[in-house]
Amino acid sequence: MATSAVGPGFLTQSAQFTQELRSAFACAILIATLASLIAQLNVWRVLAVANQRGQEIANTLLPGLGALLTFLICLGGWFLTSAMWGHSFGLTSAGGLDLNTGAGLGACLAIFVFLFKRAMVFMDKLTQILGVLMVVLMGFVALHVRVPLAQVAKEALYPSHFSMVAVLTLIGGTVGGYIIFSGGHRLLDAKVSGLKRLKDVDLAAYLGIFVATLVRGLLFLVILGVVEGGAVLNPANPALSAFESFGEWGRLVFGVVFVAASLTSTIGAAYTSVSFLRNFSGVRRRENAWVIGFIGVSALIFLGVGKPATLLIAAGALNGLILPLTLALMLIAAKSPRIVGAYKHPLILSLSGWVVVGLSTYWGLLSLKPLLELSGV
Repeated sequence: MATSAVGPGFLTQSAQFTQELRSAFACAILIATLASLIAQLNVWRVLAVANQRGQEIANTLLPGLGALLTFLICLGGWFLTSAMWGHSFGLTSAGGLDLNTGAGLGACLAIFVFLFKRAMVFMDKLTQILGVLMVVLMGFVALHVRVPLAQVAKEALYPSHFSMVAVLTLIGGTVGGYIIFSGGHRLLDAKVSGLKRLKDVDLAAYLGIFVATLVRGLLFLVILGVVEGGAVLNPANPALSAFESFGEWGRLVFGVVFVAASLTSTIGAAYTSVSFLRNFSGVRRRENAWVIGFIGVSALIFLGVGKPATLLIAAGALNGLILPLTLALMLIAAKSPRIVGAYKHPLILSLSGWVVVGLSTYWGLLSLKPLLELSGV
């Protein structure tokens, strides 16, 4: 879940908001982290207790609703072909490859993971290794910048200025779209479900949000140090320009981090999207082949469209629409004995979950604007 969340959009958004809000961005990160954790605990607990995937729970609530949810998740996953841009941009930075070559090589790397018979186990290990790599590299760079930590701590609790758009965007980037289901469905595949395993589910949710926030926090400190030092970031790619201020080695670190972030995001999007299709026996029997096909189609879309920024906007808009729907469905399901049996969902989680539904609904409506602009409406 954590490495699925840390993709090209995640890194770019963090860099852009750091430049705009400076130390006050710490408050947005703090609020978004709390809201993301609330959303994730609500969804994962219901999935675990029901021992059903998201689409199965949706169909139990209302026949046909699971099909709609599956369509939205898969469509959002395909639009996250913009993650291929992360592969290409990262490989361009690290090895000087052109955009399409980098995208094709990135797709091959992602497909390679699912060529193994025990692909799911390999996927777990690879994403863990790449997650650690990102944290270590970001931490290494953070040690080379001077950050006003006292000011950051103050602004985290008492911000001089506040951006609701930043908070809502961070929530969507952390648990929006397919991401909120990625870890939950993987837990079900690993047989971590039922009332007796709720502590394990909660621990996984906490750890996932912690890792995603750690990466964002380190990136925030790196870019804040660069900006406070007088650098002006390139709006076309603020994250890259921040790392370039460290010279050639900074550019190389950026390339490696972006490759790792893009690869794990692509793997997470493909795996989770196909997990929504597993009710079809043909998909269940040849899941690895379907994941490979999903990645291949995504790569072809990118090579055909060739507009990564446009695809990233479309993916963000779809994720903004999906999050309030999925969270609301899980909160309703948490009160249904047909789905959760005798399980009593904590009241504090339910109430705070509906608050996040309201916030994410507002963000979803905001995200419609760029999507309508792209379609010419």
